[in-house]
Amino acid sequence: MKEEKIYDSIKDKLLKDESYAKIKDYSKERHRVITYYEVGKMLFDAGKHYGEGILKKYSIKLSSELNRKYSLTTLKYMRQLYCFAKSQPLADQLTWSHYIELLSIKDETKRNYYINRCIDNNLSRNDLRRIKKEKEYERLSESTKEKLKHNKEITLIETIKEQILIKNKYEKEDIKEYELKQLILENLDNFLKQLGEGYSYISNEYKIKIDDTYNYIDILLFNYIYNCFVVVELKVTELKKEHISQTKFYMNYIDENIKEINQNKTLGILIVKENNKYVLKYLYDEKIKSIEFKLI
Repeated sequence: MKEEKIYDSIKDKLLKDESYAKIKDYSKERHRVITYYEVGKMLFDAGKHYGEGILKKYSIKLSSELNRKYSLTTLKYMRQLYCFAKSQPLADQLTWSHYIELLSIKDETKRNYYINRCIDNNLSRNDLRRIKKEKEYERLSESTKEKLKHNKEITLIETIKEQILIKNKYEKEDIKEYELKQLILENLDNFLKQLGEGYSYISNEYKIKIDDTYNYIDILLFNYIYNCFVVVELKVTELKKEHISQTKFYMNYIDENIKEINQNKTLGILIVKENNKYVLKYLYDEKIKSIEFKLI
């Protein structure tokens, strides 16, 4: 195909997409992604035949003739989208704005992680940008990354980030227990997402009765993917044996009195100080996994 005809075909597709976007609300983002994929293919072919400089030429002409900026970077992203889709189908749930964020990620495992996070959790472009900025993938353990690379199933524990970040409005590191709880509750959605997949909030100060005495679990969660309750206990002192014992006591209480027969054993999360820094202790199967818990 002659270079002028390639350009005319690209221009025609982009014009149709702009018209479609004005009159169609339903599926217009999907239409845009498909259009840009098709344009990306033509740009790929044009580059092979006429050299890399053809993209700059098309960018200038399209921006001038369509009265809308089609930058050189945007055209390169369209071409990248085509190259990406040759090895992996385009996801219906992702918009062009999602792909702009994703295509700049060179590492395939990392990119696929964020794609699956968007699809599984219905993340917006802004949500995606936020978890990228927070380096969510980088905070996974190396063993978890290796499993993701080889498409192996990962456990609930392996979805936990190596570092959990909570915004601290108090402008001090030495905070009280109720202040720590308030920080978590005020950032609850972000806290649950950093813990891993499938967490939902049940209650704070969850009341349980043991003999004639009432006790209160700091925060009670449920994980719908792994079908289990999760007890969260907060301490602002150095770890003591009784902290672990208390958390396990609450876990056993939930198992014996609250959980259904078809649900899995309760897990525990204990936030304490260790070497004058906050850490999150994950209690499961008589094991304890430590993760940095950082106030920022």
